[in-house]
Amino acid sequence: MDDQNKNLLIATGLSFVVILIWFLLFPPPEQQVEDQAGPAAVQTVDGSTATATTPSTAPGTDPAANATQAETASDAPRLPIDTARLSGSISLSGGRIDALTLKDYTVNLDEDSPNVEILEPVGSGHSYYALFGWAPGAGLGGTDVPGPNTEWSVESGTVLGTDSPVTLRWDSPTGLVFRREVSVDDNYMFTITQSVENGSDAQVSAAPYGIVARHGEPVDRKKFFVLHEGVVAMADGKLDEIDYTKMPDMDVIASEGARAKVSQVAESGWIGFTDHYWMTTLIPQGGPFKQVAKYDDARDIYQTEAVQPTVTLAPGATAEATTQLFAGAKEYETIRDYQAAGVDRFIDSIDWGWFFFLTKPIFWLLHHLHQLIGNMGWSIIALTVILKAILFPLAFKSYVSMAKMKELQPEMEKLKERAGDDRQKLQQEMMALYKKEKVNPASGCLPILLQIPIFFSLYKVIFVSFELRQAAWFGPFQDLSTPDPTSVFNLFGLLPWAAPDAGSTMALIFVGVLPILLGISMFIQQKLNPAPADPTQKMIFAWMPWVFMFMLGGFASGLVVYWITNNTITFSQQYLIMRSQGYTPDIFGNIKSGFKKTPKDAPKGK
Repeated sequence: MDDQNKNLLIATGLSFVVILIWFLLFPPPEQQVEDQAGPAAVQTVDGSTATATTPSTAPGTDPAANATQAETASDAPRLPIDTARLSGSISLSGGRIDALTLKDYTVNLDEDSPNVEILEPVGSGHSYYALFGWAPGAGLGGTDVPGPNTEWSVESGTVLGTDSPVTLRWDSPTGLVFRREVSVDDNYMFTITQSVENGSDAQVSAAPYGIVARHGEPVDRKKFFVLHEGVVAMADGKLDEIDYTKMPDMDVIASEGARAKVSQVAESGWIGFTDHYWMTTLIPQGGPFKQVAKYDDARDIYQTEAVQPTVTLAPGATAEATTQLFAGAKEYETIRDYQAAGVDRFIDSIDWGWFFFLTKPIFWLLHHLHQLIGNMGWSIIALTVILKAILFPLAFKSYVSMAKMKELQPEMEKLKERAGDDRQKLQQEMMALYKKEKVNPASGCLPILLQIPIFFSLYKVIFVSFELRQAAWFGPFQDLSTPDPTSVFNLFGLLPWAAPDAGSTMALIFVGVLPILLGISMFIQQKLNPAPADPTQKMIFAWMPWVFMFMLGGFASGLVVYWITNNTITFSQQYLIMRSQGYTPDIFGNIKSGFKKTPKDAPKGK
């Protein structure tokens, strides 16, 4: 077989296998269940009178265990949240931040599309909220600290806004006064400062905590292995990720009363849940704390907790603890700014993948191209052009090697005829020919292999980047994060009926204009070389562009734009390099020969 075709077949075959596996890994959405569980505290760390008391986690003292047994979202009094980017409310039942909507983003591009809801109250069907409180320690019982359904009163403020914090208050029957001040910045960061004043005549201990609880998996979860969705945590510079599907397999920890993973953070860290485009994260301030990722099997509750050190208060003493809560879109610049403001390695909450050393600079370049050009579709094309230019020396070496191998084809055919069935003799004479002509047959494949990590990194960037969500290109392509909206079914909008729904079998069959262009670009690229003489290889090459066309039709439009651009540039580079080496590809002749039938009695490989 022609070595140039062999190299192309190997590279294309590997890509085909990888993409086929990805394509088959889209599982169907699952149903969700509701309820909640709560945290446990850690060892004591003092202010003035520290003791080594661990708060109780026995039934009845779990601060979140009965969260779903009281008021629903419609029953509990609420305190509004209203900023330039957020709207929602805080439930005074438990003081939960459990209703939060993003003003800047809609679910889809329909005119009547609702805004994206980040957090939802208990009883809403997809409950997801943040809860704060104090786990009781020595000298306190479960009713002496505010629980998840404690009715808080508003001590100050009427609406939580950027410049208007609010303070909640609850007085314990035993003389303790609990306050919770909540503020929010002009993006997505809340600051919750909890304080307790010991007005009793006894020494008491309690541990401040924050919880993010989710009832069931998110309804819009992608379930695609290239994207991490689930727990994301940073502990003293070490990133940890636990997918939703892995949480039910965690070990049962008796002290947590559920399947859990516990980490002690010495200096700084954060923990929460990340989805494709949204994230809710707890960021405790000041000193050590305990991270907990927890799953309640019985009630299908996913939970992350940040439990700060237990404090011991003498009569008349006051203690406070501060936790920040990020709840919003995973905007690169916003998250980067929070990292610059002191949230340790917060930019790593974006799923950069294994090749982070490539995905980060590639995304940086795409981000700045988008800022310069102002259109994500053209930015993707510009990024592809730049990367192909950077990789051109490798491509040049590869194509030159292929051209030299092609020049040797007549000599290699003669060697095959002389060697006959003696494979060892053929190999020896071929190696001698390579040495004489100073040709390395592996040099054609090596540059291709070196480009594979860059290909996957670019794929990852385009797939996970929030900036591609609802990013327009031109005409019908108004969201590059979704599949091509055009379709053969309605002649790309010329016929008076809608295209098949994305993800349906009809949409898979009746592909849009971008997948068709992708198939054509692969087909034309193949025709730089004559078809293999072997009938099996010829058939594989003939069908491969069209198989890819249907397979990739359901992928994000931005990815297909990249592949079309990449194929077009690759074709141009290869054509020019082959011309520079004295070989002019007969593209039209190769296309014509592809339509000729191979005689049935023709010997294979001839």
